[in-house]
Amino acid sequence: MTDVLRRGRASLAFGFLAQGVAFALLVTRIPAIQDRYGVSDALLPAFLAAVPVLAGIGSVATEWLVRRVAPSAVLRWSQPVVLLALLGVGAGERMGELAVALGVFGLAVGALDASMNMLGVSLQRSYGRSIMLGFHAAYSLGGILGASLAWVGARADLALFVSYLPVVGVLLPLCLVGSRWYVDGGAEPEGGGAEKGDAGGGGVALKALLPLCLVMTFAYIGDSTVSNWSAKYLQDVLGSSEQLATVPYNVYMVTTLVGRAIGDLGVRRLGAVAVVRGGALVAAVGFAVVAGAPGAWAGMLGFTLVGVGLCVLVPQTFAAAGRLFPGASDVAVARLNVFNYVGFLIGSPLVGVLGDAFGYRGAMLVPMVLVLVTLVYARSFAAQPDRYGGGHERPRTADVGRGSNGV
Repeated sequence: MTDVLRRGRASLAFGFLAQGVAFALLVTRIPAIQDRYGVSDALLPAFLAAVPVLAGIGSVATEWLVRRVAPSAVLRWSQPVVLLALLGVGAGERMGELAVALGVFGLAVGALDASMNMLGVSLQRSYGRSIMLGFHAAYSLGGILGASLAWVGARADLALFVSYLPVVGVLLPLCLVGSRWYVDGGAEPEGGGAEKGDAGGGGVALKALLPLCLVMTFAYIGDSTVSNWSAKYLQDVLGSSEQLATVPYNVYMVTTLVGRAIGDLGVRRLGAVAVVRGGALVAAVGFAVVAGAPGAWAGMLGFTLVGVGLCVLVPQTFAAAGRLFPGASDVAVARLNVFNYVGFLIGSPLVGVLGDAFGYRGAMLVPMVLVLVTLVYARSFAAQPDRYGGGHERPRTADVGRGSNGV
């Protein structure tokens, strides 16, 4: 494997980590943001919903952009914008300033998420083996680091700007330096000009992409259920203490990190279809355990199983899009990424409405059923014989010197 690809893989992994840190610093300090700007409880959901909506717009815009510039260029500018927008959230004083900062953050996050997954998919094609889960493991590690830094800032009663500034001050220059080694779809090792692959929308058939869009949506409905409802569920339904109620999400993040860190090995040994099916089944069992848990510890076991199962679905969905549309993988990833935000937007309100109407135990069965539907679409994750060989992985060779989409 060439040094170009190794450097590209390491720099992209750091980009995923930095994004995990930034996003965690935002979402874990929402109460402090609300207090700083005087955002009412009634208005808060509108602010929170605006971020994924704008991120979806940013992802769609990235589909257009990568027809004209390389995905690495989009990632190179969008990551600093995300970090500076985070700093802007901590620096403002008026609600209008918060709206602008969150708007910029959302648009840039959409471009960032789409472009870094485009690079991950093309690098995986160049490596000829599964590496996509490793990038998302870096994101999970960044989320844990960001949440820990947010906890330190909250415990020390630091102002948001003071809490954010050192993190942005460290990550921003490192991201800019690391962006020098991003690799667009197997660029020539000696700097030769690689032609852009077909990024036209005509190369992406909606019928073929739709199963992956549904899997992405269902996975994020499950993820947002854990993120937004695990603490409330343990405390209000299972009678845990307030301190114990904070544990499930932390455990969920750790199991997500561990599962993704070893998941690529599972894909190489068993194939993507088996890993996706296994992940869906484990996540569904986890939600079933949560729904029937007699107490807090059983509930935590259920949420842990959900983390083990869900962690493989999103990275493998992006990878499958790259395999299905090797001549237009950038477009496929940009469109697929939109359903990340669709699932996030649907998940939390869906569980809340169903919980109020039928009880939260029953509400937990809905993400369970949706995750199980993934089994119906598991064949969409199969390796393409004409590109990956007869086995689970193709021979370990680098596809260098081809188009910017790695074909």
